Amino acid sequence: MLALVTGASGFIGSHLIRALKAKGIEIRALVHKTPLTEIPGVSSVVGDILDAESLAKAMTGVDTVFHLAAAVGSIVAEPQAFQEINVNGTKAVFAAARKAYVKRIVHFSSIGVLGAVKAGETADEEYPAAPRTLYDRTKFAAEEAARLAAADGVDVVIIRPGWVYGPGDRRTFKFFNAVCRRRFALVAGASARQTPVYIDDLVAGVLLAAQKGRQGRIYHLAGDEIMSAKEMTRIVAEACGVPCPRLNLPRGVALTTAYCLEKAFSLIKRESPLSRGKLAFFLDSKAMSSARAKKEFAFAPRIDFSAGIVRTIAWYRENGWL
Repeated sequence: MLALVTGASGFIGSHLIRALKAKGIEIRALVHKTPLTEIPGVSSVVGDILDAESLAKAMTGVDTVFHLAAAVGSIVAEPQAFQEINVNGTKAVFAAARKAYVKRIVHFSSIGVLGAVKAGETADEEYPAAPRTLYDRTKFAAEEAARLAAADGVDVVIIRPGWVYGPGDRRTFKFFNAVCRRRFALVAGASARQTPVYIDDLVAGVLLAAQKGRQGRIYHLAGDEIMSAKEMTRIVAEACGVPCPRLNLPRGVALTTAYCLEKAFSLIKRESPLSRGKLAFFLDSKAMSSARAKKEFAFAPRIDFSAGIVRTIAWYRENGWL
């Protein structure tokens, strides 16, 4: 088997590649800007998901495509880049895969397409989508493209991960680092409910979906715990050996500050240290169920949040991040 991974240099992509290698699967990575320097034995094709020629080269002889490449909130990019990469790029990947007779595509979406799950509810894959941010709207549009491709005969399954964390993740490290250094404040009581998933559990679910998922289906892959952002913060603080943050910013103050910072940092084309998207952790619940994946291909997350955080904080310390 030959697997192609787009977005291979990212956090999830790099862990996925290691898991594929452990199974003896030959791997090719489509590399855009960030080279694969830490994972030996992986062939690379330098290119772009918007470039048909490099896509065709990357797809040659491939059995399965894992499509993770995306413009994300932490990337400083013009607004149209989200549409170009997340939507048009995804369509280009599907078109190239069809021409190359790829047997299966695993498309990575986002639980953010749901917007905010209502209080007391838990979202399955049929829960109404209501994306709020530009990123989430374009990821939902990419989902729609995936469903249309599946209806037209392309064998694609769609993954919506929970709140992913684990060793080596730079996105969640900002949260952990702020808590550990006691420079963190809660927002609006931090009552939003999240569904964390340790990276190893997510990757295990992805491999099962690639093998046994049904064409055109969406699968939620998350841990078994639904926790408030405040409870998650408390567990991170315990792992760091510091008190849980007590400062609590009102919702309006936090949103206004985030908006002003976004505008200011956009002028110098840099990422804002606080944004409305980042505040979603505190404000927008993402309580989700992975029951479909458990039923259809025996997805079984093994690492609870407390254990996963201990492993993650230990890795950051061992590698000099904390």
